[in-house]
Amino acid sequence: MMCPRPKSRMLVLELWGLGDLALASAFLRAASESYDVTLLARPMADELRARFWPKVELIKFNAPWTAFERKYHIWRWPAKTIHDLLRRIRNLEFEIAVSVRSDPRDHLLMALAGATRRLGFPRWYSRQLLTEVIPCPTGVTHRFARWEKLANALGLELRSKRELPGLRKVGPVVIHTGAGQEIRVWPLERYAGLVRRLRKDDYFVQVICDADQLGFWLGQGEMAVVPRSPGELLDLLGSAAVVVGNDSGPGHLAALSGIPTFTIFGPQLPALFAPVHPAAEWIEGAPCPYKPCYDQCHFRAAHCLLDLDEVSVWKKLQGFVARWVAIPELIKPRLV
Repeated sequence: MMCPRPKSRMLVLELWGLGDLALASAFLRAASESYDVTLLARPMADELRARFWPKVELIKFNAPWTAFERKYHIWRWPAKTIHDLLRRIRNLEFEIAVSVRSDPRDHLLMALAGATRRLGFPRWYSRQLLTEVIPCPTGVTHRFARWEKLANALGLELRSKRELPGLRKVGPVVIHTGAGQEIRVWPLERYAGLVRRLRKDDYFVQVICDADQLGFWLGQGEMAVVPRSPGELLDLLGSAAVVVGNDSGPGHLAALSGIPTFTIFGPQLPALFAPVHPAAEWIEGAPCPYKPCYDQCHFRAAHCLLDLDEVSVWKKLQGFVARWVAIPELIKPRLV
């Protein structure tokens, strides 16, 4: 009896946030069927791994250049941690290493890992670090499309949720008001207005927020929930009929879980980062010549988001919720 041929070892780099990991999930699932896949990512990826791509091994690494502050203070980078990481991944002898980011730092890591095949989207002189260059998409292209191009280069087929959900779902309208960066947070007072409007229309609303927003919601008399981990966040999102929120990781996790999402965009473009779900909808912030922005705003305040008033958002949100959320009938008391 012949022993099965061992799978080639693949290193996948996705060193950024929850939303980025959610967008990588279809690739990770497909690749893990054909390769022994190891993901290099932040520690929070562990709870996503257990739920969405359990065959993938994880190496935890907080890359210093992914921090929102002082990311370019190279003298502060943990030299020993990086040295130990490089020794570990070299010892694993990866045949393939991939990244969808046009980031020379990713490409340098792939080269230092000693992978025979290194596939990626070059930037500046980083094509010299790659063995197989994938042309960067022209124009505005969604991040998920890059994972698709990478999959095509490896002969993989990505399966994502492309079919519309069936009947409207009975469940809460979950509103998540947090985001990794302040410039992506729509004003909380306007979110409170949406909550009141939804409740007036007999919808059950549950608010999820970041820790620094809890005081605001308590002041509104609202029992908001602060998730303590990505796993707890996924549990809270799992009961939702729809999820409403900022351009942030929770929306992508909801879409990955098969839940329709409504996103309030500000500095970023939906064409680049809208949640991958066929029922996903959104509203764009006011025009700005500097879009898309990522970590910082060119102005003192993100006017693209602040100029988006409550009435404009409600006009779009009202129809979205009506399409996907069912209001349970009130149970009348039985007459004896």
